[in-house]
Amino acid sequence: MIQSSNYKAYSLVTIEDKTLVEQVKLIQELEPEEKNMVFKMVDTFLTQKKFKDFFAKNIASF
Repeated sequence: MIQSSNYKAYSLVTIEDKTLVEQVKLIQELEPEEKNMVFKMVDTFLTQKKFKDFFAKNIASF
């Protein structure tokens, strides 16, 4: 049997319902390796978008 002092009840967190600020606060609570992975993914997507926008703008001018 699980002792109540050792048992922690967790509620389900739905990230979609959180504001961006709340999401970043939750990310900050992750382990360093997981946190770095999240920020690397975000950086990758933002870089891809910048390149896509840049090429769309510059190719359209030819």
